[in-house]
Amino acid sequence: MMKTRILLVEDDERLAKLTAEYLHKNDFEVLVEANGNTAETRILDERPDLVILDIMLPGKDGFEICRAVRAQYRGVILMLTARDEDFDQILGLELGADDYITKPVQPRLLLARIKALLRRAPGNPPGVADESAEPSEPAELSFGRFRISQATRSTQLGDDGIDLTTAEFDLLWLLARHAGSILSRDDLLQELRGIGFDGLDRSIDARISRLRRKLGDDPENPTRIKTVRGKGYLFSKHDWQ
Repeated sequence: MMKTRILLVEDDERLAKLTAEYLHKNDFEVLVEANGNTAETRILDERPDLVILDIMLPGKDGFEICRAVRAQYRGVILMLTARDEDFDQILGLELGADDYITKPVQPRLLLARIKALLRRAPGNPPGVADESAEPSEPAELSFGRFRISQATRSTQLGDDGIDLTTAEFDLLWLLARHAGSILSRDDLLQELRGIGFDGLDRSIDARISRLRRKLGDDPENPTRIKTVRGKGYLFSKHDWQ
């Protein structure tokens, strides 16, 4: 069986070596790139299943790389951010990263996050089973002109397909599956990342903002994904004509 391929873009040689060794022991094939100027080409040429992308790199930084490859690279991008740098986390998600993890990296947490992201990725990479799928869950949902398919991980509004990252699709599917119900940030984070809301995490807000733009929702007065002040978000069943 082919191993899942990970490209680790990290210029700290010691950290890269330790991380690569740990992931190797857990049956991943790991490639390492230390230079931001060549990382973009390697991602697009080698097409790994997942990219671990540090922000601070010699040459191009992680934000520039993420922006440059996102439209052409369909795999998973996991960004490494400095602790407590809320701006870094939000900007990374705005540019299309699927998730982030803070430094210093805890190996077990990194491994768990990688496995969770790969399980939800389109066409699971070799050897990665989707253990989270529920047999009773519908394969497709439709609301007016809007259609979302869990089976094909595709989304359509009328005749137009909507290009979503893995993380954006997961969030939109979760909201649509609970259409008409309010989901709090805590609900969403627990379901998507297995962590509670600490009052500071803005990753859900950043993804909601991106989804609204892609779905043609008015950012000043959204009607498709509504903000319920003090409670959370609600996916409308009706505003999809």
